[in-house]
Amino acid sequence: MPKTTGPREDTRLIRAGQSATPAAKTVGPAVQKGSTVLLPDAASLYDDGGRLTYGRQGLSAQFALREALAELEHAKAVSLYPSGIAALTGALLAVLKAGDTVLVTDAIYKPTRRFCDHVLKRFGVGVRYFDPRQTPEALVGEASEATRLILMESPGSLSFEMQDVGRVAELARARRILTVADNTWGAGYLHRPLDHGVDISVQALTKYVAGHSDVFMGSAAVNDPKLARLLDDGVHNLGWAVAGDEAYQVLRGLRTLPTRLARQGDSGLAVAAWLRDRPEVIEVFHPGLPGAPDHALWKRDYTGACGLFAFSLKPGPEVAVNAFLDALRLFGLGFSWGGFESLAIACDPQLKVRGFHPDYGGPLIRLHIGLEDPADLIDDLARGLDIYTAKAG
Repeated sequence: MPKTTGPREDTRLIRAGQSATPAAKTVGPAVQKGSTVLLPDAASLYDDGGRLTYGRQGLSAQFALREALAELEHAKAVSLYPSGIAALTGALLAVLKAGDTVLVTDAIYKPTRRFCDHVLKRFGVGVRYFDPRQTPEALVGEASEATRLILMESPGSLSFEMQDVGRVAELARARRILTVADNTWGAGYLHRPLDHGVDISVQALTKYVAGHSDVFMGSAAVNDPKLARLLDDGVHNLGWAVAGDEAYQVLRGLRTLPTRLARQGDSGLAVAAWLRDRPEVIEVFHPGLPGAPDHALWKRDYTGACGLFAFSLKPGPEVAVNAFLDALRLFGLGFSWGGFESLAIACDPQLKVRGFHPDYGGPLIRLHIGLEDPADLIDDLARGLDIYTAKAG
């Protein structure tokens, strides 16, 4: 057998392509794909000094996204999660323990409520829902010694009540109670909870930041190093990870976030103003609309509006509501929001689980206004409202 002077063919094939040539600089980060991270020496294998040792911790695209989100949120640290609901549940699990109690806005996103009712309670964490229009003083004043955290969603993603998150955070901090805000409506750009003293700002990056309805991801942003460590430990201990390709997609969406939000916010206000003058409509629930509930709070704390809002119709049966929705041609019928497309849903089935039941006067409809021409969307809604009137009698 001839003597070889180097590695044999199979070995050469395994090692081929591992060039040390630096990658060309592009406007986006490299997308590294790998579970194994090769370390420089044996001493580094068990070095707990923060060294990257496994691909699940994130590679180039994930770290680039975390850096960009920290800039967006005015945060010192950001943790990534595989969905928006994972970001909320992950943040809660990271800081809560058996025996704690959490106060949760009654307007909270339905999957978050499901987690609170069916997971937190099972592990010995008490959950109490509060009226989303309760004053900060009354809310924090009712907190018990066991209260560890207050969870807000402002505005609520169905009925759009707002909380004064800054005042709640101020009062809660005086009692050593943590505050968490679901800031998906504000997208980390229109509103920055950390600037108002909130401890953890959570958002579903799936929505406006990604912006194209094709990737799942969530984030939790903080300024306190101790909270940052708790969040990161929670991610690692529960085995969550996000892929480099998806991190790249979300980062790409982030680049155009201000432009998309400006267009969708303006279009949303135009459609909301038109709906307010329609005879079939009782009320429009859009905090950015002058005269709407919480408008003063929105104007004080927000730099703009997104395209998500709701309105109530004059009383009519479910068959009329369904006829209205089915008549729409430019609005897709689907959950989620924040993408380039317009969407519509009926809200009433989701409102049944709430403990506080405001009277909206009639069926509640939620719209997400996308990047279509608002005049075309108005024409579409006008056709649907005509059909609603005919079916409602």
